[in-house]
Amino acid sequence: MNRLKDKVALVTGGAMGLGRAMALMFAREGATLVVTDMRDADGGGTVSEIEKAGGTGRFFHHDVSSEDDWRKVIDGMLAAFGRLEVVVNNAGIAIAGNAEDASFADWRKLMSINLDGVFLGVKYGIRGIKQGKQAGSIINLSSIEGLVGDPDLAAYNASKGGVRLLTKSAALHCAKTGTGIRVNSIHPGFIWTPMVQNSASDAEERKKALIALHPVGRLGEPDDIAWGAVYLASDESKFVTGSELVIDGGYTAQ
Repeated sequence: MNRLKDKVALVTGGAMGLGRAMALMFAREGATLVVTDMRDADGGGTVSEIEKAGGTGRFFHHDVSSEDDWRKVIDGMLAAFGRLEVVVNNAGIAIAGNAEDASFADWRKLMSINLDGVFLGVKYGIRGIKQGKQAGSIINLSSIEGLVGDPDLAAYNASKGGVRLLTKSAALHCAKTGTGIRVNSIHPGFIWTPMVQNSASDAEERKKALIALHPVGRLGEPDDIAWGAVYLASDESKFVTGSELVIDGGYTAQ
């Protein structure tokens, strides 16, 4: 408990899945939370659960592909809490499609959220943390698909690979300019979240097929990723920047 005591954290895509799990665990570890999402009711529900457990949280409607929205969220949370120490760029979507058949419209939509949104989160996260005059941590959600290829996920592979190297570039910038901000990426394997569940018409068959890809013999749970995020957000990882935290049940070890 209290691994994140007195830290103010922003989690994008916090209405469900990994974002919700990270926000709830951050709050249990003592952080004040700002949760953002396009799903107002579900995002508000995450904050309500935080507050019912005795924590402090606030919800902002937020399109991560919008620079104006990023300005409003950072300004709003600084006005509310006066500082910012942790940014988790979690919001993302998945659209299947190979390099030959995927539409350009789908490519651009996915990139606007998965890569443009993370770029804006890094850019405005740095500004927000610096305004609070605190050291801080930025955590970008990439994927195993940012490390290895999938023939039917061309745009998703490209976006998550982009997040991986954007993270390293930003980490070097922050280190060399003395900001005190660390930047790292998390690379989950398949986690049984709504995004994965909704990716196939036969959820149970899909689940069995995905389990077979992971040497540990199961899919990940949202808290498996949330614990990794707590570590990167906490002072326990003060010597960790530009790194990839792979949490994948052995998927990429094969």
